[in-house]
Amino acid sequence: MSEDDAHDPNDLDALVGRVDPDRWLASRFIADPAARADVIALYAFDHELARAPRVASNPLMGEIRLTWWREVLDEVFEARPVRKHPTALALARAIGRHGLARARLEAMIDARSRELSAEPMKLGEALEWADGTAGNAAVLAALILDPTADLAKAQAGGRAWAIGRLIATAGLAGPDVGPILDRALKDAAGLSAPAFPAIAQATLSRVRARGRRPSELEARLRLFLAVARGKV
Repeated sequence: MSEDDAHDPNDLDALVGRVDPDRWLASRFIADPAARADVIALYAFDHELARAPRVASNPLMGEIRLTWWREVLDEVFEARPVRKHPTALALARAIGRHGLARARLEAMIDARSRELSAEPMKLGEALEWADGTAGNAAVLAALILDPTADLAKAQAGGRAWAIGRLIATAGLAGPDVGPILDRALKDAAGLSAPAFPAIAQATLSRVRARGRRPSELEARLRLFLAVARGKV
């Protein structure tokens, strides 16, 4: 039994809190409960995509899992009944309420396909992966919170968070990585206050890049200061 199976599958907020603590903590700064639930649905979707390469016994099985989620999008965007999976149903509600673009959701799936390869990512591939996964998630979350948000700034914030985690977990290194992370953080500056919780987790990227996982208290404090200043 997996960690996910050991808990109530319908409680997406608790699930995201366990598997994605950085973004879950950032979502605590979303005042509107309905908007927060929609952002959590998006993060739960991203978690399901991330699980596909990890739990599959081979690349083909991983691709089958990702195809399952492509079929969910078919159901949602073709106005057909959505399969009774808690994340699929919550994602469908979020898409319906906010008109989220299918292209970005598809891009999140496409980016996870890269993880089915055993070959280490080169720097350019890693940046594409970061934009495709956390970058697109940040854009969609920002649109939920503020339909007028600057999408380039939101994507930069998501990219920074993903790069920080990738440096620590996948050993991405080299003289260019630090400046790229700094540039992503700089490019995220100025995102609107309503949309800011979509990228607040990027304030933890430098800590993550050093291979250190901050305590919950430190993470909460860093996120609080980032939100108060509107700066990652």
